[in-house]
Amino acid sequence: MTLLLDDITLTYADGDGRLTALDRVDLEVPAGTLTAVVGPSGSGKSSLLAVAATLVTPDSGRVLVDGTEATALPRSAAAELRRRAIGIVFQQPNLLPSLTALEQLQVMAHLEGRKPREVRDRAMELLSAVGLSAQSHRRPHQLSGGQRQRVNIARALINEPRVLLVDEPTSALDHERGAAILDLLRTLTRDRATATVLVTHDHAHLTVADEVREMRDGAIGSTSSTQAVGGG
Repeated sequence: MTLLLDDITLTYADGDGRLTALDRVDLEVPAGTLTAVVGPSGSGKSSLLAVAATLVTPDSGRVLVDGTEATALPRSAAAELRRRAIGIVFQQPNLLPSLTALEQLQVMAHLEGRKPREVRDRAMELLSAVGLSAQSHRRPHQLSGGQRQRVNIARALINEPRVLLVDEPTSALDHERGAAILDLLRTLTRDRATATVLVTHDHAHLTVADEVREMRDGAIGSTSSTQAVGGG
């Protein structure tokens, strides 16, 4: 077990009252598996990711990352856990325009104080894993949308996280490129034994998931089969 959300409730101020974003959510994602969380806009998917990433502290409940209870840590320790154990793939790659694909990864790893040669070797290994070793010298404007998202994924993996959180990775891609990105995420999850959570509103590619959970009104439903949810 690498990621566990246990009885998570999260509320926000809403005028004189409180708005419930997450309502007693339970989610367990073992290492080497990919769980897809689907639901309409406003269902709580983004709040779920924010809590799992230790970016937001819930009102109640526990978040355990690789056996460490993140919700019990002070802010600085939670930030250290996030850098060490959690990779985040944002919806938009947000790559630095002046850096090559290789440098995008190197700058992230350098923040951890690793040796330059070690960093370069690790970055090239990941670019090869996502099929971009031949494009390592290219800058974002020289890459396609699918290639930029692959760099985004490789960058999230540079510090060897135990948990990978992925936010709508196919929203700006066509069907074929989106399918390729999700196949890549499934392969990397298994090869690198990460606990991966994929948040999406798109049911088209859910067969890549080991488990599918549906969110509505801040609550998360029981496990669904990929065939039933994806319609395949």
